[in-house]
Amino acid sequence: MQRSCRDVTNAWSETLQKNIALIGFMAVGKSAIGRTLAKKLRRRFVDLDRVIERAEGSKVREIFEHKGEAYFRQLEKQALADVLEENNQVIATGGGVILDDQNLQILREKALLIGLSAEMDVLLARAGDATKRPLLQGSNRREKIEILLRQRAARYAQAHVTIDTSNLTVDQVVKKIMGMLEVRKTVGCKP
Repeated sequence: MQRSCRDVTNAWSETLQKNIALIGFMAVGKSAIGRTLAKKLRRRFVDLDRVIERAEGSKVREIFEHKGEAYFRQLEKQALADVLEENNQVIATGGGVILDDQNLQILREKALLIGLSAEMDVLLARAGDATKRPLLQGSNRREKIEILLRQRAARYAQAHVTIDTSNLTVDQVVKKIMGMLEVRKTVGCKP
């Protein structure tokens, strides 16, 4: 059954009102890209890690150090549910938010889910010395990243669209996303 122009236009309008959520591994650029995209779209920008930090009065790495990853993931789940009560936002998620089945499901339902990726050498360079990245503490960061990426690959692949940020600036990635949003909403329909 072919959809009418009105159906396509209505579906597109609903999509444009949804949140845009950025997922991907640490250091792919979710926060920087999200902040810039939100300004361009005149939407509220939400960095999920900052929401958690404000609520807890502690940095993410301190939460991991003092209360553990399981506690952090509980905070993350609640913060995500709270943030997704509203629409028309650009949300930068933490790299592990997709580990929880319910988080991934609600993100796919209430947001246009954009996956960001980057090559290994780019991730290592962007992550720096990893003092602010609890899951990369210790030696052999490359191996840790490889393991985490393998564990998360199938979940990151559930994004509606994925963009490799390796050789792109923040502005170039934002331009790609904006281009996706500008695609003719009534393909094949006459105005």
